Amino acid sequence: MPQVHTYADLITGRLVSRYKRFFADIELDNGEIITAHCANTGPMTGVCQIGSPVLVSHHSNPKRKLAYSWEAIYLDEQWIGINTSLPNRVIGHMLDRHLLPELEPYTTVKAEVAYGNEKSRIDFLLTNGEDNSQKTYVEVKNTTWCKGSLALFPDTVTTRGQKHIRELMSVISEDTSSALIFFINRGDCDRFAAGAEADPEYARLLKEAIAKGVKVLPCRFAIEPTKITYLGLANLEN
Repeated sequence: MPQVHTYADLITGRLVSRYKRFFADIELDNGEIITAHCANTGPMTGVCQIGSPVLVSHHSNPKRKLAYSWEAIYLDEQWIGINTSLPNRVIGHMLDRHLLPELEPYTTVKAEVAYGNEKSRIDFLLTNGEDNSQKTYVEVKNTTWCKGSLALFPDTVTTRGQKHIRELMSVISEDTSSALIFFINRGDCDRFAAGAEADPEYARLLKEAIAKGVKVLPCRFAIEPTKITYLGLANLEN
């Protein structure tokens, strides 16, 4: 399985508290208490247990308000990715390396392209052909909630996520396709389904999108203190 990301010198500690969505207090192994940026602004269902081991990255950029970022937490005998800004970077690198054959063929990759009827921005636009007339719109969603080996998304009502599914359905035509990647940020899930318990409307829209031809790719990743490895696709359950 390919390694798709390398972490740079992560620091270990334990979670003290998470508050105001963006902040996490962490006690480093040397006893120092630091405040780290938490990129995941959602409820983090099942992956925010006080006292659990965590990994943080340190950044020397003086323009940053917080020098540390919360990267991962150790639960269920494994590391789980917390930094929701990372999946798009990882998928971008994978697209550049053509590691997702389900999205072939394409020759160009563009990030953050405006599109759709509801003023959205797609994570990635793939194009192919001499005039780039063949297009694939690709949206990425970070996924950490699970029940056993079943990964679930979302873990709360997401009107933004509902909009994205509507947009992905609206662009499908003879020369245009769309895909929804669920970045399963933990290595213990080999199945995926919509989190209907948390957001019934999202689950309904996802089922409709699959029927209309939106490609749904639940991508599995193993998180380690030094790297992220791609494990392939989980089984999609409806």
